[in-house]
Amino acid sequence: MGATRSLLLFLSLSNLLCLLLVDSSMAQIPGFVSLDCGGTDNHTDELGIEWSSDNYMSRGQIATISVANETRRQYTTLRYFPADDNKYCYTLSVVRRTRYLVRSTFLYGNFDDNNVYPKFDVSFGATHWATIVVSDSTTIETQELIFLATDPSVSVCLSNASTGQPFISTLELRQFNGSIYMNQYENDFFLSVSARINFGAESDAPVRYPDDPFDRIWQSDSIKKANYLVDVAPGTEKISTVKMIDVMRDEWPPQKVMQTAVVGRNGSLTYRLNLDGFPSFGWAFTYLAEIEDLSPASTRKFRLVLPGNPDVSKAVVNIQENAQGKYRLYEPGYYNISLPFVLSFRFGKTADSSEGPLLNAMEINKYIEKSYGSADGLVLAALAVTYPSFDWAQEGGDPCVPAPWTWVRCSSDMQPRITSIKLSGKNLTGDIPREFAKLGGLVELWLNNNSLAGSIPDFSGCPNLKIIHIENNLLTGGLPPSLADLPNLRELYVQNNMLSGEVPPRLLTKDLILNYTGNPDLHEGDNRGNRKKIFVGLLAGGSVLLIVGITSFFLLPTLKRILRKLCSQEKSSDGLLPERSPSSLADPAAESAHCFALSEIAEATNNFERKIGSGGFGVVYYGRFKDGKEIAVKVLINDTFQGKREFSNEVSLLSRIHHRNLVQFLGYCQESGKSILVYEFMHNGTLREHLYGTFDRGQGIDWIKRLEIAHDAAKGIEYLHVGCVPSIIHRDLKTSNILLDKNMRAKVGDFGLSKIAVDGVSHVSSVVRGTVGYLDPEYYISQQLTDKSDVYSFGVILLELISGREAISNESFGSNCRNIVQWAKMHMGNGDIRSIIDPTLQSYESQSMWKIAEKALMCVHANGSARPPISEVAKEIQDAIAVEKGAEISSGEVSRHSAHSSSLNLPAVELQHLSVEDYVNQPTPR
Repeated sequence: MGATRSLLLFLSLSNLLCLLLVDSSMAQIPGFVSLDCGGTDNHTDELGIEWSSDNYMSRGQIATISVANETRRQYTTLRYFPADDNKYCYTLSVVRRTRYLVRSTFLYGNFDDNNVYPKFDVSFGATHWATIVVSDSTTIETQELIFLATDPSVSVCLSNASTGQPFISTLELRQFNGSIYMNQYENDFFLSVSARINFGAESDAPVRYPDDPFDRIWQSDSIKKANYLVDVAPGTEKISTVKMIDVMRDEWPPQKVMQTAVVGRNGSLTYRLNLDGFPSFGWAFTYLAEIEDLSPASTRKFRLVLPGNPDVSKAVVNIQENAQGKYRLYEPGYYNISLPFVLSFRFGKTADSSEGPLLNAMEINKYIEKSYGSADGLVLAALAVTYPSFDWAQEGGDPCVPAPWTWVRCSSDMQPRITSIKLSGKNLTGDIPREFAKLGGLVELWLNNNSLAGSIPDFSGCPNLKIIHIENNLLTGGLPPSLADLPNLRELYVQNNMLSGEVPPRLLTKDLILNYTGNPDLHEGDNRGNRKKIFVGLLAGGSVLLIVGITSFFLLPTLKRILRKLCSQEKSSDGLLPERSPSSLADPAAESAHCFALSEIAEATNNFERKIGSGGFGVVYYGRFKDGKEIAVKVLINDTFQGKREFSNEVSLLSRIHHRNLVQFLGYCQESGKSILVYEFMHNGTLREHLYGTFDRGQGIDWIKRLEIAHDAAKGIEYLHVGCVPSIIHRDLKTSNILLDKNMRAKVGDFGLSKIAVDGVSHVSSVVRGTVGYLDPEYYISQQLTDKSDVYSFGVILLELISGREAISNESFGSNCRNIVQWAKMHMGNGDIRSIIDPTLQSYESQSMWKIAEKALMCVHANGSARPPISEVAKEIQDAIAVEKGAEISSGEVSRHSAHSSSLNLPAVELQHLSVEDYVNQPTPR
């Protein structure tokens, strides 16, 4: 009965919360909730949508931003949160068994004045929804999710910031009437919106409320961006009508969307778009309506062709026949289809058709498997709603996933269990919640220093309990004998309560720390010797702690020196120095470089016998020490002030940075007028030599190896930008400064031009240095160096890996172009990637190639602030490698859910078309 009452109270308070979320003075559109995160006043926008302030949100801070060309009031403020281990949740009330769209938006606007683009996770309840990666301070990032409500409230949570701070601009909830998004998987999966496209749009503006009564955002196919609707076939023409379209029900695309379309006058419609989060299983529908007045003899029949899905092309689309007339909606689609990251699709007319294909709109959603969170979630939720005025009880979301509440600790199981509850000094009143006694995984319970009354419950349902702190309360009654039956109990603190009666004898004989002092009416039986034994144990334990503390105080400096020495000798599993993040590169206590004698170097190189490289810096020789270690010896020939400064700079930097993807620096020599740097020997030379140098082109590196090399190099650069404090800007990234070891693993080298960033400053004013072809044009013009200058150079390297062409060439790019960036942009702007792919690459996945090509173009954007951070680039390369290796779809995909839903054994590409009436009449999955 206690659990039932708590749950009923939870439901009642959840409904009350719904009323609190929206000011009752506002006439909200039915089914709409629109939160202006960070806003302090209610207002109505130009669409007629009422926005509510989020004054009820007590956590986080508010920031005001100003972004050029963005005048909407809801985007002038945001709410941001600390980059810690906690999660921060908005909770919205919903109606059970009702479908909704939830939309969250994020406009950075440099709210923290750091120009550090944030990256963090967004979860829907316990389910990971999306990772927000901000790549431009002026672009709104949007995430949409369609779900069937199974509980009286839902939570949207921000957490796990890897860069910057989590923030949110708006949060919206839109209620549907019924059927369009119903599917047989909705009890176990959400739909994450990947594409919603209005074909034939007359402008770049999206179609949304009030044209769409549910405020879905139908993006125009006129938007021009690298990953959106390219490869448009010749003869593609936009058409429109002012006649009304019979869309059957208002949840289908609105009139304004269906009144426009594209037709393939030459018999074909082709497009390509990127689907974030794919490859995956998804829900994909096209929306068609005949809006041209064809002659009676005319026919329009066509097939959808998806590469790799031959079964799809069997179905013939005849719009008028299937829609039973003109100006009526027809919606062929797939409830369960596997789609790639790069979706290339074509509509081609059949041989007996007089007209080319037609397309009005398209919608693609990705399935996200629900995580049901903690097994104990309802128990703690019932507790939290009984303390509505306490901040600790309003954290929202699941107690454990994706991050635990601040007063909770959880196990690492697939479905976590509560292991620790710490509510010390939280002004708790009433009885100890009996629900705690049902937490089978509970190990620690801290309820001390409150005003809890009543008796101690029976904790027999918590066999893992080790520590119980319920001291300094107002508890009455006796100590339950069942406490002695807890097999793992080791500490029990009940002092300073109002307990009475006799201490159970088995507690006195049990091997545990027991403190029950301060309970005048609680006493032992005749077994007094045990009481003395327990307190002697406590005193002895205190003495030991005191001795350890005193010893540690005197030995701590010595221990630190020993540990420092051990760390300096530590090796990683592959024999390289471990990755370390020096707290300060300017720290005089940092480890210094080894100074070799010139005689050692001369002996190792056999008097500089074997030259293995040369350049403007000097000559590189091969060497081997007596212990067999192979080395590369760089002898600098530049004796100018600049040359000496570069030498000193490289020694200073390399003696303090260590990472598996940076060439290992062994030491230096300055003797007899020579300036020498000593590195580990890299057996396979430079990346440049493999692409167009001395290594045999017949043994050229394949695409997946190129990706692995790029990923290694990106991780090395990421360490310089993020892992070093202050960060380091390389300033001379190029293929000749990426070296390959005997296992073909890449490492970044040559730090002669590198710069240390200044803390708190977005750029470093610097005389322009670098290599033509790799040099950031923004840096060249402004002389202001940032880490995005390295990103530009790395983007050039990615283009070289794709094309096998040098960064600068008088012959490779045609008469009107000398550099690889201009050449690649020209071809990819036309949707033509094939022309830039190295013809020696025989095997590659198109989606991984497109992924890297588009990321490379982002890296070489003219505006440095629009370039992604190197960590984002490294993640993209890692994803491309997974595509190449045919990595299995993640555990959150539909294909792995057969244990939960046998209906997923349907063919993935089975074409399904049901009328709304037929579909509604199907049994609802339960």
